[in-house]
Amino acid sequence: MEKINVEERVERAVAFFKEGYNCSQSVVAAYADIYGYTTEQALMMSASFGAGIGRMRETCGAACGMFLLAGLQTGCTDPKDAAGKGANYAVVQDLAAKFAHINGSIVCAELLGLREKSQSGIGSPTAPQERNAEYYKKRPCVEMVRSAATLFGEYLNTQE
Repeated sequence: MEKINVEERVERAVAFFKEGYNCSQSVVAAYADIYGYTTEQALMMSASFGAGIGRMRETCGAACGMFLLAGLQTGCTDPKDAAGKGANYAVVQDLAAKFAHINGSIVCAELLGLREKSQSGIGSPTAPQERNAEYYKKRPCVEMVRSAATLFGEYLNTQE
């Protein structure tokens, strides 16, 4: 595989986020063309994972986007391919560990300081918050997008 310009992909992901797309959409759309997907397809397939999966504040949407991309890169299509499944899970777990090491967690609510580890976000308000200067000031989400897009790009550049 030809090396990609990680910085360019990261800036593309950040730009998508700043346009108003959710964290997952931003990461996936920045890399979708590599896998033959249009931006629109990428935005649709990753839409449900924003704000910690449907705004439940569970697994960070940026991390979910990175995991979705890992599936496009390493996922298997044979249900009996245990080795293939295991290889994909290993990539996801490695990316998750790196993301958590950099950011302190892979859980949206923990990254935002909204709750302790044992609480669930099911039943949280579903309305997205307005994107304005105050939103970006108090939310680390753009850094989560940057982190996930960087980690995935670096991972891709280690593949042969």
